[in-house]
Amino acid sequence: MPRYDFRCRQCGETFEVTRPMSESGAPADCPAGHDDTVRLLTTVAVGGRSPAPAGGGGGGCCGGGCCGG
Repeated sequence: MPRYDFRCRQCGETFEVTRPMSESGAPADCPAGHDDTVRLLTTVAVGGRSPAPAGGGGGGCCGGGCCGG
């Protein structure tokens, strides 16, 4: 089940709520009992290749400059 991050506008508390996706837009009360909260946008890490470092040379024998000599 997905987790959603919320922040209380009254006390500044950030908290998570676990609920079904069908209830993702429902309001949430903060743990201190305040009801003026806002859902935070969160990012999701997706697998894949990271960009190559500037200048090449990503390690390994040939990437490190030990070949061709």
